[in-house]
Amino acid sequence: MDLKEDLIRGIYAYNFEKPSAIQQRAIKPIISGRDVIAQAQSGTGKTATFSISVLQSIDTSIRETQALILSPTRELAVQIQNVVLALGDYMNVQCHACIGGTSIGEDIKKLEYGQHVVSGTPGRVFDMIRRRNLRTRNIKMLVLDESDELLNQGFKDQIYDIYRYLPPATQVVILSATLPHDVLEMTQRFMTDPIRVLVKRDELTLEGIKQFFVAVEKEDFKAETLFDLYDTLTITQAVVFCNTRRKVDWLTEKLREANFTVSSMHGDMPQKERDAIMSEFRGGQSRVLITTDVWARGIDVQQVSLVINYDLPSSREAYLHRIGRSGRFGRKGVGQYRETVEDVRILRDIELYFSMTVDEMPAGVADLV
Repeated sequence: MDLKEDLIRGIYAYNFEKPSAIQQRAIKPIISGRDVIAQAQSGTGKTATFSISVLQSIDTSIRETQALILSPTRELAVQIQNVVLALGDYMNVQCHACIGGTSIGEDIKKLEYGQHVVSGTPGRVFDMIRRRNLRTRNIKMLVLDESDELLNQGFKDQIYDIYRYLPPATQVVILSATLPHDVLEMTQRFMTDPIRVLVKRDELTLEGIKQFFVAVEKEDFKAETLFDLYDTLTITQAVVFCNTRRKVDWLTEKLREANFTVSSMHGDMPQKERDAIMSEFRGGQSRVLITTDVWARGIDVQQVSLVINYDLPSSREAYLHRIGRSGRFGRKGVGQYRETVEDVRILRDIELYFSMTVDEMPAGVADLV
């Protein structure tokens, strides 16, 4: 790929041996300066795809922001910062995570010092641009990770606000495992003749992840079923998804009352607490994490081999992102969903959409994890 020598050193030091399919197809076009829309399965190396491209494209002798990477959640923005710093370890690269819930003073100090790359969430990034603490005149690349989420109702206006402050020739790169049609249509507004690296929809279902459902007659029986499965959950690590923050708190409470050890995380918690829970779970001190979709996208914890949808998600895309938390980059994982009668319809829709089948959970599920 003709990458800088110091970058190659960082890539090998990060234990990458050969590029994944998305890396083989997308790095060169991004480095050549073209706008790129890249879509690939969860866990196949999208973060490294744009991190390597960004590191190849910046000039570290100028201590100014040259690449801006936006993500929908703070955890993801920090994870991307860590990947950029690790891959750029021999390049003396400055990369700052500019996220909500942290000290504004600290952000200003870091940005004044000068950062080659800023990885952040839209709200805080826009705030820093507006205050002129984040200088945009040298930015040459804008990366939208999990772009379908960023171009959704909630973030869309903020993304446009940020885009308006960038130099006119800024290169735009968007990535996600799921890119619905309306999002692709919207990209026409701010991308120029983009190269598309897309995978077919039926290739999106995650190979190596076995999926099962547990038939539960009514909502009230779900918690009991989860108690029965608890021993299976703790073999490695498991993530349990609920649709609301209230449900996360309720289920955590219920499991703790029954003397099960679990940790939980959602967007209402203070950032310090979210950070502490993340690092406990990454370090393996806690083995079962109950969470909302704040965790469904991009988060990479190698040991997660079981994902449970306590509630089936409201969209097909969310389903794919959630189960993509297990079996990362070619390891095996198991996705499980409990379902009540109403859930059957949602699950059938998901199966049809991604051309796959989800069977009832066999007795020896522990052997699969």
